[in-house]
Amino acid sequence: MRFDKTRRNVALLAVCQAFGMANGSIAMVTAGLVGHWLLGDDKTLATLPLGLQFLGTTLFMVPASLISVRIGRRRGFMIGSAMGFVGGAICTWAIYEASFLLFCLGCFVMGGLFSTIMLYRFAAVDTADEKFRAKAISLVLLGGIAAAVLGPTLSRGTVDLLAPVTFAGCYAAVMVLTAIVTLVLAFLDIPPASAEERRDTGRPLLTILRQPRAAVAMAGGAIAYAVMVLVMSATPLAMMACNHGFNITTHVIQWHGLGMYLPSLFSGHLINRFGSLNIMTAGAVLFLGASGAALSGIDVEYFFVALILLGVGWNFMFVGSTTLLTYAYEPRERGKVQGFNDFLIYGSVTVSVGVSGALQNGFGWEAVNYGMLPVIALALGLVLWLRVHIAREPLVAE
Repeated sequence: MRFDKTRRNVALLAVCQAFGMANGSIAMVTAGLVGHWLLGDDKTLATLPLGLQFLGTTLFMVPASLISVRIGRRRGFMIGSAMGFVGGAICTWAIYEASFLLFCLGCFVMGGLFSTIMLYRFAAVDTADEKFRAKAISLVLLGGIAAAVLGPTLSRGTVDLLAPVTFAGCYAAVMVLTAIVTLVLAFLDIPPASAEERRDTGRPLLTILRQPRAAVAMAGGAIAYAVMVLVMSATPLAMMACNHGFNITTHVIQWHGLGMYLPSLFSGHLINRFGSLNIMTAGAVLFLGASGAALSGIDVEYFFVALILLGVGWNFMFVGSTTLLTYAYEPRERGKVQGFNDFLIYGSVTVSVGVSGALQNGFGWEAVNYGMLPVIALALGLVLWLRVHIAREPLVAE
């Protein structure tokens, strides 16, 4: 019965991941371009709305995690969906009013949606046994395959839906998608924390963070997202600078999204077989391949290859890091650990978006791709350090 309930929850969360992250794809494809259109001659702040979306996610992350554990995942996640709906409405209004500041506000509010979507993968393991953890995480992320197709497709189909106001239809689509997510969440069945768990939240957070596994897992997740967003958020602007049209840009982002989520069909199995650290290492190597492809040329083919490799690298490093982290805390500690972990992730992403815009506008596409190399080197160094620690003091699960 427990396993059936787990599989049902995983399936529902995967559907929510699909429709929820489709909003992320829409924002990734369009937010920088909308910012570029709304600004005057100085386009340096074109990626600011996207950065504020990630900032909103960062600030809402810890409260979202604690609330979803205390009042139940279903109701907590529904609050996030409501924020996504309101954010989409504000963005639509902002585009009609040609207001950059209002658009920034809408993107910030939308961040509340993504603060709960990030928790879906953790919610999947709430009722899962140890053997099913990695697969549950990867299966929820598998919903991103549909998001990778749906988001860019909707961007293309709705960009002129409310013509003559370009892009307004894209954010009207966000409102529809978040309404669908809310409807599906109504069927989720994950119990809230028990009274005992609410009274006793376990060890202090600092004690948990001192564990090598926890430290490397959190750093790995943050680096995976920061590297991916650094390159992906600059891609629409870089392709526009290289005279590639909006439609081909959406196709590149679409294939990038497939690269991010399609490996979830087997990444959980690979982690069970080879271990989290080996898969994280493979992810870092794929990031290096993405950088090499991007630096090889500016034809469309190079963008396709670079963004696909970037997506697969993200999947391996992120799923590996998430699985590693689930062995670093007890069930009663999940709220604060998961919230702080994702706070770090989106904090790094917020910085990454700002750096991305500055590098792209100030120095160009090559600078963006050279910029990812030191961070990848850091990830490889941390994994190597943990391997040495494990060799000296074996852990239950790497």
